[in-house]
Amino acid sequence: MRLPRVFGAISRRLRLASMAALRPLRLAIYELPAYDHHRLSFAQEGEDLILARMLEEQPPGTFVDVGAHHPQRFSNTYALYLAGWRGVNIDATPGSMAAFRALRPDDVNVEAGVSEDGASLTYYCFNEPALNTFSAELAESRDGLHSYRIIERRVLPTYRLETLLAEHLPAGRPVDVLTVDVEGLELQVLRSADWTRFHPAIVVVEIFGCDSVRSVLESPTAQFLGAHGYELVAQTANTSFFRRHGALAGR
Repeated sequence: MRLPRVFGAISRRLRLASMAALRPLRLAIYELPAYDHHRLSFAQEGEDLILARMLEEQPPGTFVDVGAHHPQRFSNTYALYLAGWRGVNIDATPGSMAAFRALRPDDVNVEAGVSEDGASLTYYCFNEPALNTFSAELAESRDGLHSYRIIERRVLPTYRLETLLAEHLPAGRPVDVLTVDVEGLELQVLRSADWTRFHPAIVVVEIFGCDSVRSVLESPTAQFLGAHGYELVAQTANTSFFRRHGALAGR
């Protein structure tokens, strides 16, 4: 199923349910058929909508989601899954893969940390699991910020991404989309892949500390991806989209 179609189908189902509830309150601002054009996003900043646009004519393929967090909540790849895509979800949070096995059984779901060195690291668990991180600096800066707090520290093994993909990605299957959101150590994850054999068409990565497109382009992450043939093509507040030169031509 094409991505726009799956968004439309989801929107229609939600529209019928929600409009039935809203009609007595007269809160709808459109005639009902106009809601067919609305698209539902599962991602935190609409990243899945940008991917839908970039992959508009692309048949279902394969993704790798590092720092997957949850099968639906803040997910860059759940809409892809609904559209027939399949992939590998990786997250270090203890127990995180139970929900993935229940809601996304056709994916490969791996509970593991990822780092450049593949060493054991302290994992900082927050009362908001989306903030869980191996970055001590980021964890300490967030502890006590607003209502967030560290509730547990665990020493966990980590693995290079190339090691995990060699074990869990079916042999010979190309990766179309790589998304990385690990709260501060994204560049380490990228450096742990084997870029001589690993060439996703699109890389979606969170880059901290950038307040402009220029600062994103000057970041070590953008410089690293640029050296491997990728260019910045889209941006949300915290997430950058890179496309491999020549990939998805004409889209």
